Amino acid sequence: MGTRTATPAHTKETMNKTTTTAAIPFSTRNDIDAGQRAQLVAILQQSLADLFDLHSQTKFAHWNVKGPNFIALHKLFDELADELAEQVDTLAERITALGGVAHGTVRQVAATSRIPEFPAHTYHAPEVLTALADRFAAVGKTVRAAIDASGQLGDQDTADLFTGLSRDLDKALYFLEAHLQG
Repeated sequence: MGTRTATPAHTKETMNKTTTTAAIPFSTRNDIDAGQRAQLVAILQQSLADLFDLHSQTKFAHWNVKGPNFIALHKLFDELADELAEQVDTLAERITALGGVAHGTVRQVAATSRIPEFPAHTYHAPEVLTALADRFAAVGKTVRAAIDASGQLGDQDTADLFTGLSRDLDKALYFLEAHLQG
């Protein structure tokens, strides 16, 4: 196992800002301290917004990609979007298991996602692949920071959830980048 780099400053700022405003509206018998659960919910919520946005951008790419490899990319993007949808659900359910409320409407996600908007008028396969690869890499980076933050809060279950998500994002990135190499 390699060592992880420090959490990027913008990620720490986002996590801290969200943490101070997060509330745990529902009681639970979970033995994690309520203050720690509030911080975990904030981390999970930010990742939920980012992942939901990544899902919608991947679907956009699926619907609109053009080029000689259309059918292969169309199918790949759809598979990646399906996997993201499952992961979004897993994050949302962890939030609620910790006593929080999962904020995942389109407007809520748009207001909090850290992912840049998909570039306008980007339909040609190489540019679509590049845009998606950039976004999968960015989310992968913030998820790795969330692994560390969850572990520091003593929640190995959430850290494990993020570890699995990190592996899945890295695999998806590998699939995207393979089309750009060679």
